[in-house]
Amino acid sequence: MISTLHIKNIGIIDDLVVDLNEGLNVLTGETGAGKTLIIDAIEIICGGRFSKEMIRKGETNSYIELCMFEPENENSMDGNIIISREISTNGKNMCKINGRMATVAELKDFMSNFIEIHGQNKNQELLNNKTHLSCLDGFIGEEIRPLKEEYKTKYTRYNEIKQELKQNYGDDKEKERKLDLLKYQIEEIEQANLKKDEEHELEEKRNLMLNAEKITQNLNQADEVLSEQGIDAISIAIKSLEKIENIDEKYEKISSNLKSLYYELQEVSRDLSSYNEEIYFDEEERNETEERLDLIHSLKRKYGNTIDEILQYKEEIEQEVAHIENLDEYNNKLKQEQAKLKDEMNKLALKIHKTREEKAKVLSENINKELKDLEMKNAKINVHVNFKENEFYKTGKDEVEFYISTNVGEDEKELAKIASGGEISRIMLAIKKVLAETDKMPVLIFDEIDTGISGNAANMVAKKLSEISKNHQILCISHMPSVAAMADYNYFISKKVVQERTNTSVRLLNEEEIINEIARISSGQINDVTIKYATELRALKVS
Repeated sequence: MISTLHIKNIGIIDDLVVDLNEGLNVLTGETGAGKTLIIDAIEIICGGRFSKEMIRKGETNSYIELCMFEPENENSMDGNIIISREISTNGKNMCKINGRMATVAELKDFMSNFIEIHGQNKNQELLNNKTHLSCLDGFIGEEIRPLKEEYKTKYTRYNEIKQELKQNYGDDKEKERKLDLLKYQIEEIEQANLKKDEEHELEEKRNLMLNAEKITQNLNQADEVLSEQGIDAISIAIKSLEKIENIDEKYEKISSNLKSLYYELQEVSRDLSSYNEEIYFDEEERNETEERLDLIHSLKRKYGNTIDEILQYKEEIEQEVAHIENLDEYNNKLKQEQAKLKDEMNKLALKIHKTREEKAKVLSENINKELKDLEMKNAKINVHVNFKENEFYKTGKDEVEFYISTNVGEDEKELAKIASGGEISRIMLAIKKVLAETDKMPVLIFDEIDTGISGNAANMVAKKLSEISKNHQILCISHMPSVAAMADYNYFISKKVVQERTNTSVRLLNEEEIINEIARISSGQINDVTIKYATELRALKVS
């Protein structure tokens, strides 16, 4: 239930805090006092749309906070759930659920479990045919629960097998496609005949090819200088030293060192000549090297960043091929189990359908009785249960939708296509009355549900609201004395001018004030006659 509502800077509302209670809470007040703004604020904090024009003149933001008491909800803190939404003129939109930031979509989804708003031009949850099946099943209750649970268990396993077969290539076409792809990849890698260090060697070879002219030119120059100047010069020096090496040991040592250097230079010269001869590459060899590197790079793009990774990938897909080729026996067992589950699900779904079909008639009759009480004697609700032969849903094979004919001789049509706001409100009230004990929605809000009705219809609306409030917290904006008289708590909404600004206020009425308010809305005047009438209406609540 909503325990506290805090609204700031919306329309003529400055800063308003309202403490609400269990049962039937009725809000009354003069036209333009801000009753609809309160409902609008609740809609906004339920994730509804917000227009910047709603921000109070002269302010930069609007703020709405809601405290709900739901002790059995997993999201509650000590039974309390605090939701807030702040919207600024600059477009900033901040939503929080128990202090946690949330998107508007998350807020809307969360609040859809707690608050349902009915009234003129409001989004009606019951007009959404996606909720009709749960309404019917809620009405049926325990009778259908074991069947649904058994079906759900099989449905879950059925889909697990379906997913496993997909992963295991249980579909023959998918399996063959996968095998063809893997075998093609293996063949492509095998035909490449890759060697681990091959790419590095080819890159070096290509680098030599690209720089062949430069290398040859410099090798020739080095060899030429070394041969013509270095070696010949050292040779002359050696001959000179040989003539004096017998005179002193030091000359002999220098001569020996020069001879060693001479032999080393000759070796270097031979190496230079050898390297120069290796630099020659013909065009065919160049093309072969480039093509080989292109092939390796192509395989790397497909199968790995290195040759080692490509070869590792080949081993892995060879194992996968072996795995797939040996899956047939296991997949066949899964397919047999799946076929058995499908047959069992069909049988259960048919039982569920028959139960729903039978109870849909009872639900339709009960709603139609409520519609008669609400002065809609010619309206007929018909709950359709359509069995989908070739479909499996989480809840069976049924699609459920409420249809209605509002006048004698008219064709029935989808509930969502009803045009009259007054009719919608009473139809919603009739449905909620029938589903009151099974409907899990904690809070129901009715915005001027009594618009366009009077007399006995208004009295019956009041009675139905009171009965529904035994299982739900009800917030109802009303102009009808009979509705106000049935309230557990009455709130008076008024406005006044303070410092040249209009402000809305809400006040919980005591019993004497309640009688006066019923008298006021019954005729617009408070006198002995209207007080007596109000007292008699109020007495009906006790009786």
